[in-house]
Amino acid sequence: MSSTAATGTVTGRETSSRPVSGRFELLTYLGSKLAAAVVSFFVTLVIGFTIFSLMPSDPVRTLTRGRPTSEAQLAHLRLQLGLDKPIWERFLSFVNDTLHFRLGYSWQFQQSVSSLVADRLWPTLLLMGTAMILSVTLGLWLGVRSGWRQGSLFDRIASSTSLTLWSVPTFWLGMILLVVFSVGIGPIPSLFPAGGMSDPALPQSGFGHYVDVARHLVLPCLTMVLVVFAQYVTIMRSSIIDELGSPYLLTARAKGLTDADVRRKHATPNALLPSVTMIFMQLGTLVSGAITVEAVYSWPGLGYLTYQALQIPDLPLLQGTFVVFSASVIIMNFLADVVYRYLDPRVRAQ
Repeated sequence: MSSTAATGTVTGRETSSRPVSGRFELLTYLGSKLAAAVVSFFVTLVIGFTIFSLMPSDPVRTLTRGRPTSEAQLAHLRLQLGLDKPIWERFLSFVNDTLHFRLGYSWQFQQSVSSLVADRLWPTLLLMGTAMILSVTLGLWLGVRSGWRQGSLFDRIASSTSLTLWSVPTFWLGMILLVVFSVGIGPIPSLFPAGGMSDPALPQSGFGHYVDVARHLVLPCLTMVLVVFAQYVTIMRSSIIDELGSPYLLTARAKGLTDADVRRKHATPNALLPSVTMIFMQLGTLVSGAITVEAVYSWPGLGYLTYQALQIPDLPLLQGTFVVFSASVIIMNFLADVVYRYLDPRVRAQ
């Protein structure tokens, strides 16, 4: 009896220690990923500040272009904008402002960068969120069926089409769609607006406004979907092909499951893991938007705001949007690592 009791005590201690050990491993894992995210953020701050500071354009002369300005006035304006300070002092000020959530004041718009980012955030989320949902849905659907029918006519058409669109420059595809569907060619009439998010001549509220926004959304969203969905097709197709020879699929077929059930219930869930990582990486760029697409269609989002800031260059605005872009990518990569740990037991076993 004493031996049994001792055995039970040891077993109980081992059982109770497992949750503690698991929690410690989880905290260690999260701590390492969080530390890596912080280091990555500071590295991107250094890189971003260096790139913007080395730009050859003179912001002061650009801001005063077309107006008679003396050298004394130019010097006074540089003093007001802080461009007369040493670069190391400007860098420390930039880091300090970033850590205190101050993004500066736009030279071009005469408005705080934080308010500009807040105003442009919703259009970018609307465009990129819609494009993301459509790209993921279409890409995963095509990828699963292409991989499942490897070498078939469907596979060849889907793979070649997606890879061709993936290799097309985004700005070129956007201009082609703009010319074809907005300007109209031959018998093709002008179907969609050429740019902007809504028609200022129409009421800015009500059902008619939502329809107008949807019409303006079609072409930029279509451009993004055609370029992005190929990534999901390629990754999902490769993952499905890797799963085709797995023993568990043979076991599922031996149990009498139909081909569609084997694909949907067994092959697809296991093949989704690489795609989950890609989805979170794409979510990181969701806030930053697509500068090219927003510039082509004059979509009033963060990407177009960055394009406008580059024309001066408006350094506080460029640095502010850069901080937002970098933070969104790093945060989403951190969340991808966390989610991947729960989805893939092999990561937890490391």
